[in-house]
Amino acid sequence: MPQYYFAIASKQFLVDTEPVEEILRERSNYYQSTNKDIDFWFTTNPKFIHLPQFQYIKKKLKNTPAAIISLDEQFIEWIKLRINFVTTGKFQSDYFE
Repeated sequence: MPQYYFAIASKQFLVDTEPVEEILRERSNYYQSTNKDIDFWFTTNPKFIHLPQFQYIKKKLKNTPAAIISLDEQFIEWIKLRINFVTTGKFQSDYFE
């Protein structure tokens, strides 16, 4: 079962306040130039937030959540340093939504 790492915040914060689109576009271009498969996703209202271990995150986020999810822990750590006001974590699943 794969381990997924995530950075999560409100959709409004990630889409309107932070340059997430630009960050992910740059990362996609880097992956393409190095022939690396894309191993990250941006999703709104992710279902994993409803898991019991993430209830504390769900309570913190008053608005619709959005998350950057990746198989690369270092990428998520970098996102945390780059954006600051996100919560990070991890979960295992055969798939994510």
